Amino acid sequence: MKKNKISKSWLIEQRRDYFVRQSKIQGYRSRSAFKLIDMNKKFNFIKSNTYLLDLGSTPGGWTQVATKIITKGKVLAVDVKQMEKQGNATFLFGDINDSKIQEKIVRYFDRKIDVVISDMALNTSGNKNLDSYRTGELCLNAIAFAKKILIQDGVFLSKLFMGSIFQEIKKKAEKCFKKVVIYKPLSSKKESKEIYIYCKYIL
Repeated sequence: MKKNKISKSWLIEQRRDYFVRQSKIQGYRSRSAFKLIDMNKKFNFIKSNTYLLDLGSTPGGWTQVATKIITKGKVLAVDVKQMEKQGNATFLFGDINDSKIQEKIVRYFDRKIDVVISDMALNTSGNKNLDSYRTGELCLNAIAFAKKILIQDGVFLSKLFMGSIFQEIKKKAEKCFKKVVIYKPLSSKKESKEIYIYCKYIL
């Protein structure tokens, strides 16, 4: 009974959510599309000729945004969950922590790239501290890989959650990049611990 009440409350909140409604109206696969739109307006890092890697791409909201802008570059989306074809993007099914998947990414672009974006997050367990830590580990791994494949003034953008691992992520980012900005998009729910880290200029 209690579970049903929670489910109903969640559905009501979703219906009321402006960005959920807008994602349906504008044809985006998820409300997260508006987060990337917001951050690209602020930092202006996705251009028509950008070579971009989208980690944790499914269901494809960020990939949709990227492919609408990128017409002369390349977009590669990677996830452990299948994703339907989106625009001019190529999808690679696999785990970014797998060295074979990393090799396929390098071969696909065949050059250093401009942008790595990551909206990766593990399924929630109900333990917020554990969830933030595990998602933080994904961010740390993404930073390490991004540093290998980005051009000198390339951009790394990733989701993370405020928690015990936050300072470790920030310190690692500051060791790898000259510019590090913590940002919360308007479309990210106020009560959520979700934030994004924007990094530029490899050290």
